[in-house]
Amino acid sequence: MNLFTDLRGAVLDALNSLQSEGTLPEGLDFANVAVEPPRDPLHGDMATNAAMVLAKPAGKKPRDIAESLAEKLRADARITEADVAGPGFLNLRLAPGVWQGVIGAVLAGGTGFGRSSVGQGKRINVEYVSANPTGPLHVGHTRGAVFGDALASLLDFAGYDVTREYYINDGGAQVDVLARSVYLRYLEAHGQEVAFEDGTYPGDYLIPVGEALKDKVGDAFVGKGERLWLEDVREFATEKMMELIREDLAQLGVKMDVFFSEKSLYGTGLIEAALKSLDDKGLIYEGVLEPPKGKKPEDWEPREQTLFRSTDHGDDVDRPVKKSDGSWTYFAPDIAYHFDKVSRGFDALIDVFGADHGGYVKRMKAAVSALSEGQVPLDIKLTQLVKLYKNGEPFKMSKRAGTFVTLRDVVDQVGPDVTRFVMLTRKNDAPLDFDFDKVLEQSKDNPVFYVQYANARVNSVLRKAAEAGIDASDAALNAADLSLISHQAELAVARKLSEWPRLVEIAARTHEPHRVAFYLYELASDFHALWNRGNDLPELRFLQEGNIPASQAKIALAKSVSVVISAGLGILGITPVEEMR
Repeated sequence: MNLFTDLRGAVLDALNSLQSEGTLPEGLDFANVAVEPPRDPLHGDMATNAAMVLAKPAGKKPRDIAESLAEKLRADARITEADVAGPGFLNLRLAPGVWQGVIGAVLAGGTGFGRSSVGQGKRINVEYVSANPTGPLHVGHTRGAVFGDALASLLDFAGYDVTREYYINDGGAQVDVLARSVYLRYLEAHGQEVAFEDGTYPGDYLIPVGEALKDKVGDAFVGKGERLWLEDVREFATEKMMELIREDLAQLGVKMDVFFSEKSLYGTGLIEAALKSLDDKGLIYEGVLEPPKGKKPEDWEPREQTLFRSTDHGDDVDRPVKKSDGSWTYFAPDIAYHFDKVSRGFDALIDVFGADHGGYVKRMKAAVSALSEGQVPLDIKLTQLVKLYKNGEPFKMSKRAGTFVTLRDVVDQVGPDVTRFVMLTRKNDAPLDFDFDKVLEQSKDNPVFYVQYANARVNSVLRKAAEAGIDASDAALNAADLSLISHQAELAVARKLSEWPRLVEIAARTHEPHRVAFYLYELASDFHALWNRGNDLPELRFLQEGNIPASQAKIALAKSVSVVISAGLGILGITPVEEMR
């Protein structure tokens, strides 16, 4: 049930009727006709822009269209008022029975209420985290992991066929640095003193890796030249780091469907096949790029290179894919990887990158546009930095990691549920302050607590109902007389519940899971307001002494709040609590 979709259907029916009568001309496009909450709730329950968007193509004044439309809509039993405002907006007020019906729909649908078919089963690939396998995940990766995982769950809830994917960057020079760093820990495990030079990884997390390498090969690599051990140690170290990363993700409740190795692109013909696809489209050529303004990128050379004509697909400059010495640029395997995604038949792609990858956006979009001939959209979401605070001071670096705060540092402090919710309390491209003290506060200012407290309060109502001998089973609540829900404070909660299916669709279309967190806070706020009003108005209390039908109706309202909160938290990957401790 999507009440906004239902009412839009009523508006379209009325417009069709006006066309049949000759009030409106035939052939009008209704695609931009919308039914939304009004900007000011005092104006009504819903508003439509129909008259505004149809006035010009219909050759009529918007107010005239609005008046005719209002007259039609007043005949709908669900609509108690249809008032024209301003130049031609139409505000609607709905009958109490509509909001009471929302409560019944929530209970009947359970946590599946709000699920949508907007995705129509389209296959979508969400790639996120994709950290270099050189150490444990840090707090920046944490935000990307939470955002990507919540987005994937949201898209699944909205009817998409979602694949969660991690790209293992195991083909670059950083993996050689990892191998050399592990080799130093390996020598250390053999009792040798070592020094970590600039560019190596000094974190304590490599100590057990060096010891494990010793257990595996003994002293076979001690005193040997790099060419004899580098490849073996690189493979061993990468595998151990990926085990560590998988454990980190598990701590956060993140599980990937696919781990794709960059190394698998080399020597397999996949890079060559991707570039041939572009070459066949006339998008590969030999040329010399103009020197860039400002800082020169690593892949710029003042000599002839093999270039991708990315400017044909919206990029600012063409991009090199092969250097003058015949080696690939870092962009070439990225093209090949996305060529593989396109070849796997996805209808859309989403990449979640850190803010430092902003320069990748246009070139990657150009590559996917070219590879798919514009048929597969790529959305790149950038996650901004996270600043950590404790006791009002910046949180110190992790000795274990050497240079950064790890995912486990954060989860160990506050737990996975709090970590996930807080990471979604800001839009992904906005900076985020994470204060370890504030996120554990039991106050309205802490959205994690505020939402969970609402769910816990509902469960306390259910427990007290059982103690009072009131049947609050699903069957009893589904059969409750919801016409007994009539106070404006109660109907306000039902109105907020009605927004959930629409919110899901909007959040899924815009790829913005933070909207779910914001909505849950607003729903919790409305519920807490109703609870607090019950302190002054006994008729608003959820348990009505001596009146079982009224109690069951009010419990049904409370239970519907818990159902939607549980569904929303499920999308965010958070377990709803039944009791606050």
